[in-house]
Amino acid sequence: MKKKLSIGMLAIYAVTFLAAAVCLLPLLLVVIVSFTAESSIIQNGYSFFPETWSLEAYRLLVKNGSDMVRSYGNSIFVTLTGTLLAVLITAMASYGIANPFVRYRDSIAMYFFVTMVFSGGMVPWYIICQKVGLYENYWALLIPSLVFNPFNLFLVRNYMRELPSSLLESAKLDGANDGQVAFYIYFPLCKPILATIGLFYGIAYWNDWWNSIMLVSDKSYYPIQYYLMKLKSDLLFMRNLQSAGIGGSAYTPTESLQMATAVVTVGPIIFLYPFLQKYIVKGLIIGGVKG
Repeated sequence: MKKKLSIGMLAIYAVTFLAAAVCLLPLLLVVIVSFTAESSIIQNGYSFFPETWSLEAYRLLVKNGSDMVRSYGNSIFVTLTGTLLAVLITAMASYGIANPFVRYRDSIAMYFFVTMVFSGGMVPWYIICQKVGLYENYWALLIPSLVFNPFNLFLVRNYMRELPSSLLESAKLDGANDGQVAFYIYFPLCKPILATIGLFYGIAYWNDWWNSIMLVSDKSYYPIQYYLMKLKSDLLFMRNLQSAGIGGSAYTPTESLQMATAVVTVGPIIFLYPFLQKYIVKGLIIGGVKG
């Protein structure tokens, strides 16, 4: 027997549909504008139904195909490597301050908390990176962002505190050391929260351009975000020259290029999110509870 939909359920479906549309329509507009001719954007603004379609923005992106492919490869390598290492370091540190047998664990947690409030500043950070050799290499893209985010640390710590302490005590009685307890018991049970912070770290690495602009000048190390930022900067400079009457009269696709770069850079994250969604929701709910 089919279950009839009540008015309340219909209202919930309607609100959910509207919320999904509000989230989806801006993304759809970005994709459409990226395929819109620059002249059409200048004359009519952004539109879901452009007068003229164009692939010029994407042609510019792949004009120097080898540079873009290399930058994409750099971003993939840095994101995967940095995320795995950052999650591992965060998980191990969280186990240490969540372990009831660790002395002064609350004092250690306070040490990490202080770094959320106070920062040494950009100049000391830059000097330290220079002194330890984080310049013109992949380490410059990995290490500065590898020191885990204290917010993620406390999320994992709170999640671990929700696990039964009897697991740790039983493993200790059976002769397991802390490494075995962490890697064979705690970390497998913490998959939801580790997947959550993994997404946080992955997005941060994927979107990072600051380390590149500060510590890298060799284009062979450019990540995709910095490469696209430089490309947009160069085209904007050409656009300004055209506005001053210097250069050709054709429109330089700056607006459509911005949307094309958004499509290119956001795509991998959008495809990754559905695979981690169930872990993220569960991890945030449990990890956000005070331990």
